[in-house]
Amino acid sequence: MTARLIIVRHGNTFDKGDVVTRVGGRTDLPLSSSGRVQAQALARHFAAHSFATARSGPLKRTRETAAAILAAQTSPPELTTDLFLREIDYGPDENRPEDEVVARIGKAALEAWERDFIPPPGWRVDPAALIGNWQETFAELRDQPGDHLIVTSNGIARFALTAANAPKQEDGGFDGKLGTGAWGVVVLEGEGVTVADWNLRPPAAS
Repeated sequence: MTARLIIVRHGNTFDKGDVVTRVGGRTDLPLSSSGRVQAQALARHFAAHSFATARSGPLKRTRETAAAILAAQTSPPELTTDLFLREIDYGPDENRPEDEVVARIGKAALEAWERDFIPPPGWRVDPAALIGNWQETFAELRDQPGDHLIVTSNGIARFALTAANAPKQEDGGFDGKLGTGAWGVVVLEGEGVTVADWNLRPPAAS
């Protein structure tokens, strides 16, 4: 009995020429025009899939991405909302331009977040709780065979890797970043949890 979690990051919330900010859980932006293109590319890619369940975070960008994917399904499951899939809270850096974020916390702190998932000072995130949330999700779905759609954000998705005990990139594993409009695959088989792939994109995604 095998269950596969297709963990998707929402599409873009900014377009070329926009001032890009660090959008967290307190900033509820919809998909931008390029983000909607990414969502449609995901929909085309997964059109032949049959999802047993589907869930997303509560923010517009994740719900819109999930809705686009499910709209291309012949018999889509009902989309449910899981609050833990909401993006993390960037504290004083919420919705601030990236150069201001780096100026406040420093490049080393940002690299520690990207490499080791260590939150910089002021960010409101509980890694242990998020890892526990993912492990609970694995336990819930492991006895439900088939593919399961999960749409979330990069800040949340990365902790699925830790929950699955996936090796880090320097140890031959995966880079924690999940790009906009990209997905990873976690396989649940028996008591095992394996990250089969990460940061995949459909050919038409921008």
